[in-house]
Amino acid sequence: MCSRLLRDASFFQALVGIDDILALQTQQARCPTCGRRLDRANYPRKPRGGPADLGDAFDTRWSFCCSEEGCRKRATPFSVRFLGRRVYLGVVVVLATVLAHGLTGKRLAQLQGQIADTLNAKTIMRWRHWWLVTFPGTGFWQANKARMQAPLDNDRLPASLLELFCGEDLGHRVQDLLRFLLPFTSALPG
Repeated sequence: MCSRLLRDASFFQALVGIDDILALQTQQARCPTCGRRLDRANYPRKPRGGPADLGDAFDTRWSFCCSEEGCRKRATPFSVRFLGRRVYLGVVVVLATVLAHGLTGKRLAQLQGQIADTLNAKTIMRWRHWWLVTFPGTGFWQANKARMQAPLDNDRLPASLLELFCGEDLGHRVQDLLRFLLPFTSALPG
């Protein structure tokens, strides 16, 4: 199921569409420091974990820079394609961590076959630590977990969180989870 999603071109195009909207909203909001126009100031990315034919949109992290010479502050919009500065795509970080619960050598080999050959146990364990220790300690999570409809099992994050999102299929639930995580894609919340 996960490997099918990671090969689904329409899923990745939907992520680009969401990011287009987020970028437009950021640009229209103008410079947060001085209120001037924001100009494109994208920067290159070399994301890992997606299909080989992702397209140019995944080679670029959309960003803006203030047009005012004395200001020039950067405004980077939230993104459902990228999860902060991680080199793997956000969807890969989520799905690999879900699948890694109870990681064994056999399961790691399956993950590498389904997601990315470059994925290693150390990387997955670092992501699991983020989900199980760092993420639950953030102010963002503390404020939002109380609003959840059902109690969550923190020991099963992000799987228990993904299960709360009601979508037609896994792709829609993952998109909703990535939208939920937007504050972690540009600046780290407290």
